Amino acid sequence: MSRRTFAIFVAALCGCAQVATAENLQPKTVVAFDQYVKRAEAQIDAQPASGDGFLWIERLPADRRAAAENQLRLGQVVIAHLNAEALDGKDEQNKVVTVPGGMIHHWIGTVFIPDRSLAHTLALEEDYDHHQEYFRPDVMRSKILRHDGNDFTIEIRLYKKKVITTVLDTEHQVHYQIVDATHAWSRSQTTRIQELDNPGEANEKLEPVGHDRGFLWRMNTYWRFEEKDGGTYVECQSISLTRDIPTGLGWLIGPYVTSVPRESLTLTLATTRSVVLKRMAAKQNDSYGNENQIPRLVRRGGLARDFAWRLGRRQPALLEIGGGGVVRNHGEDAGAGGG
Repeated sequence: MSRRTFAIFVAALCGCAQVATAENLQPKTVVAFDQYVKRAEAQIDAQPASGDGFLWIERLPADRRAAAENQLRLGQVVIAHLNAEALDGKDEQNKVVTVPGGMIHHWIGTVFIPDRSLAHTLALEEDYDHHQEYFRPDVMRSKILRHDGNDFTIEIRLYKKKVITTVLDTEHQVHYQIVDATHAWSRSQTTRIQELDNPGEANEKLEPVGHDRGFLWRMNTYWRFEEKDGGTYVECQSISLTRDIPTGLGWLIGPYVTSVPRESLTLTLATTRSVVLKRMAAKQNDSYGNENQIPRLVRRGGLARDFAWRLGRRQPALLEIGGGGVVRNHGEDAGAGGG
């Protein structure tokens, strides 16, 4: 081993040791995140409630929209980096938002599920008690704690290994809203995130809220669903808060902190597409494959309204639209997605 290689190895060990120490979530960091979310939500709320422009991809310039359509026709997830000033489609690639004591990661992605209705898609989304089966290994455990109409309180245990292994116990408040027969949206925000120390061991324990390694302190997601073009478009924005990168360790820690939000969103969308397609393909052998079961499942989740669900209608599979930015290729057999 050369001296230079040895020096890098020692630096990596020291860096990992530093990151392994607890980092306190500071009040000023929470205030900055809340202010960012307020700006982002104001712009999200100003977007069309239905029709043209309902999806992010529909508001992109013509050339970017066309390029994204080509990618989505191939069954790929289209994903891009945003900030609160970029929700109108402006290209803000690689601009991580830094705040005192932390970093905000804002991503948006789109996928298209051909030959599947809005009802089929929402039925899967609401099936939180089985998300650990669909989204493993990133979701180790999931269950509904409370359910009242269109509102859910859910618990999810998240797992991520990327040089550093992290296990988090999280709780989320989720609200769904049906707009009309072909449009719906939902929002989710974490109400508790605790890192699990020594997971799976006899001495496992939860770290205090806001006093851990800081790999995820807050996470909000904003979903939009639109049935058209012979299938259903699924869009998700993710806004998350993590620790900042220690001085001098950007080369080591930066890729972990900045890549995990992107990868988790990409895998979540890819897996959603894959699972909806496979479950429905199972037909009578699976409750999700039996189209007669979908209305009941959706009602059970609180999403049924007085409009036609368009079940059982076979339509030609079509273009899948996404935005510009980074494009990741994921087929129908993509791996499990993140929480």
